[in-house]
Amino acid sequence: MAEERLDLIKSAFDKIQYLRTIDTSFNELGTTTVVEDLTSEVDLGQFFQLYNQLFYDIPALGETDSHQFIVRTSGEYINFDEISSEIASLQAEIAQLRSDLLNAQIELIKNNVAQTGDEQSNQQLDELQKELEVANQQLVETSTRIEDQQSTSTSAGSNVGGSTGGSGGGVSTGGGAVSSGGGY
Repeated sequence: MAEERLDLIKSAFDKIQYLRTIDTSFNELGTTTVVEDLTSEVDLGQFFQLYNQLFYDIPALGETDSHQFIVRTSGEYINFDEISSEIASLQAEIAQLRSDLLNAQIELIKNNVAQTGDEQSNQQLDELQKELEVANQQLVETSTRIEDQQSTSTSAGSNVGGSTGGSGGGVSTGGGAVSSGGGY
């Protein structure tokens, strides 16, 4: 075989030529400086300003990027279902205590009326007692429906709020007046 000669030529740069010829920064990798990162971040005030500007552009329903998603994720973050169920149970307890108080007051009035022997007042008290029982039953049914709606809508991905109001009435006889009621 014939011998061929191959000459290799090595080019070298000195330090000054190297820095002028070769780009040693990481610009192509998309890195940013700390100052650029800080200026591009959105703070809380800017977030809510953007949210208010985009409010009507955000779809109402959807798995992501919607008001439904915001409500669901924020509700999970603050334990909204837990708080709602606690409020509902406290409202039911308040309604029950009001009912118990009203029953006790009616019994006291019945005892006072029984001593006077006024039969018409006794009949009125019995009617009020029946109305109270019907109102309590309706309150229980309404509370049950609201809880069912909340549990159904929670599993569907949205929350439905509701409130129950107390019922009350006034009883007046010759000896005094008793009233209870109001809403919350």
